[in-house]
Amino acid sequence: MTVKIDKNQVLKALESISVPGEGANMVESGAVRNVQVFGDEVVVDLTISNPSLQARKKAEVSILKTLHEQVYQKAKITVNIQVEAPAQPQAASIRGTAIPGIRNIIAVASGKGGVGKSTVTANLAVSLAKMGFEVGLLDADIYGPSIPIMFDVALEKPLAVQVNGKSRMRPVENYGVKVLSIGFFTEPDQAVIWRGPMAAKALNQMIFDAHWGELDFLLVDLPPGTGDIHLSIMQSLPVTGAVVVSTPQQIALADARKGVAMFRQEAIQVPVLGIVENMAYFTPEELPDNKYYLFGKHGARNLAEDLGIPFLGEIPLVQGIREASDIGRPAAMQDDTPSQRAFEEVTRNTVRELVGRNKDLPPTEAIKITTMAGCSAVKK
Repeated sequence: MTVKIDKNQVLKALESISVPGEGANMVESGAVRNVQVFGDEVVVDLTISNPSLQARKKAEVSILKTLHEQVYQKAKITVNIQVEAPAQPQAASIRGTAIPGIRNIIAVASGKGGVGKSTVTANLAVSLAKMGFEVGLLDADIYGPSIPIMFDVALEKPLAVQVNGKSRMRPVENYGVKVLSIGFFTEPDQAVIWRGPMAAKALNQMIFDAHWGELDFLLVDLPPGTGDIHLSIMQSLPVTGAVVVSTPQQIALADARKGVAMFRQEAIQVPVLGIVENMAYFTPEELPDNKYYLFGKHGARNLAEDLGIPFLGEIPLVQGIREASDIGRPAAMQDDTPSQRAFEEVTRNTVRELVGRNKDLPPTEAIKITTMAGCSAVKK
């Protein structure tokens, strides 16, 4: 006896599934383009924007499992998945890249310290990994490395691995993110008191003596300000794009403006993907509909508009984000919380801008520094 499956029942079941990284259910978001039913056979045509293999596989498995559980256990199901975004959000080939296998390098910067740059970097990395991308994170904040604590790997040490007959450092991995930091090589109570050349040498070792493997994204957590370490990174690596983090207050915005100006220097020309506004507002747990703008309202949003660069999103001032960083489990690891949704939005906007940047602009080249006197002596 052939079982006849009802199409409306299939659609109702699909409404219980969300597309990875897109929030809304498959039917409501328009991801389900077509459903055909032939007796006990079901064909689902699905379109998603996340190009990763993991996202496609997760969507297919979710559909098979849900339809078998909610519609008919022995249904014969075919899932056809199309990806609207390019197969990989990257430049066709990055000239002169020093690390084969790394497709996009994103520098995360802030003009001022204490605005949550490392917190944003950590959660951006975790969100990308949750979307199915291969992600690495280089903690280039030599004098204040905090990434190991945020990833709960402060007591870990990178191990040596043989690659093509050479000994390389294998990054420490947690939450799907490969991490390297100067914090792995110093004691917790040991201050890093290095001049610029020594700091640059340490960074070069973490960049070139590491075995990162294949990565869709390498995030670089830069120190605050605009100085020696920033130039060393851009001299060593062809940075695909930069993200600038700021709070809404005028003091932080003044420094964020300088950070954008650094990347826009004629001799540097690293595309700025956008600005993230951290600590945008405070919402008490007992008053979830209230927003209190403690540091000013929409300051970073207005700065982005003034500078003609994208605004990537706002992150609320939430106690849970601080607590998550302190215990080494970034807030983006949580499911369906205001903090997680805010970081996911920033991440999706960053990927969108990166796709556009790689489509419209040529690959970035590492810069050549002839003297450390200042940016006027920096040449392409």
